[in-house]
Amino acid sequence: AAYNGKNGADAYIAVDGVVYDVTGQKGWKNGVHHGVRAGRDVSLEFSTSPHSAALLKQLTVVGTYTTD
Repeated sequence: AAYNGKNGADAYIAVDGVVYDVTGQKGWKNGVHHGVRAGRDVSLEFSTSPHSAALLKQLTVVGTYTTD
């Protein structure tokens, strides 16, 4: 949650357990992209968006996580 793109923080999103860096990506100004906020799991939003897995391959992976 600390990586939400606010106040100079990096902006990370998680999709299906993989955490991606969207800092500096076009459309993610201040950690928000079309109402989707960085710093959280956006798997549901991503699955219903026009973006594809090819987009994720262009991003830097910064980690993984589980909800166990």
